[in-house]
Amino acid sequence: MAISRTADDALAAVVAPMRVHTIGLDRAPALMISALVLGLAAPSPADAQWVQQPTGSNAEFRGLAAVDSLVAWAGGRNGAFARTADGGATWVAGIVSGAESLFFVDVHALDADTAWLLGTSFDGGLARIYRTTDGGATWREQFEDTTAGAFYDGFAFWDAQRAIAFSDPVNGSFRIVRTEDGGRTWSVVSPEKIPPPLDGEAGFAASGTAVATQPNGLAWIGTGGGRVARVYRTSDYGATWEVAETPLAAGPTAGIFGIAFRDSLNGVAVGGDYQQRTAAMPNVLRTRDGGRTWELVGTSAPAGVRYGVVYVPGTDPPVLVAVGPSGSGYSLDDGATWTLISDVGYNTVSFAAPNAGWAAGTEGRIARWRGVFGADR
Repeated sequence: MAISRTADDALAAVVAPMRVHTIGLDRAPALMISALVLGLAAPSPADAQWVQQPTGSNAEFRGLAAVDSLVAWAGGRNGAFARTADGGATWVAGIVSGAESLFFVDVHALDADTAWLLGTSFDGGLARIYRTTDGGATWREQFEDTTAGAFYDGFAFWDAQRAIAFSDPVNGSFRIVRTEDGGRTWSVVSPEKIPPPLDGEAGFAASGTAVATQPNGLAWIGTGGGRVARVYRTSDYGATWEVAETPLAAGPTAGIFGIAFRDSLNGVAVGGDYQQRTAAMPNVLRTRDGGRTWELVGTSAPAGVRYGVVYVPGTDPPVLVAVGPSGSGYSLDDGATWTLISDVGYNTVSFAAPNAGWAAGTEGRIARWRGVFGADR
């Protein structure tokens, strides 16, 4: 039966005592195997721009964070994570002790030592955020939400101190939490500060790219599941929110899966229907006014639902890369037209620079970008 909760009860549920989790000795063989696998796998003809790298893991990855040309982190199913500090020549894979029931759907990293993982139970009612400062040797639990119905889809950081995380609606409101101290404490945004959800509206925890930030407190969250896909927007570090409808088709299995901005005004959202993985349909949205209004501008290449999307820093014209189960492609005009990269499926993608990008997906698959964009390709 339902139990009514006060605001204080809700806050107590998410601001949990910190606990330290160490990878046990029983995990050591897996770590050793990962570290001993050297070299890069040769690219297949169908995947000439993404070069697959051995990870020593068979986990499905949905969280990915490229830090620079040497460092990247990934998070996945059953408490799994992976890290490289040498550009992917070697990956060290592990499992966070006590998090085996969680799917790490998002990851944020500062460097080779410091990273955060957002894990959620696909049964609902349990989510946690962990932090490491020693390259993944130990993990400290910074946040726990045991509210019935809570299902976290992603998080995003402005800097090392300020971040937000969001869950599907709980008790009639999207559940958004934020921190201003690097995750040591988290506070729940009052439902009064968030526009109410539509019937069935929710996020999609497919790639860790359903929420994006820009400097000066800007952030956006893409949704689906309801009668129309929408984008929530904040300009004060998540304290208050507004929402805009989009023309992207939505429904129980459809809507926005990924969102990316290249500055405070120009952004793109991608999605589709995950039950129609190869169907050709308009699935790319664009905004020129900071997410206040959106237009449907294109159909991805390859066709089919897009899970993850990212702008590649340092490119001119700006390069947009999107991935999904049917493959990956890039755009040089904010999503209006697309060039096929590969028909190998990935869940998520992250770039720190044109020469520092990775994609990740099922069965431990992680690949590094070794191609070029545009006329030089």
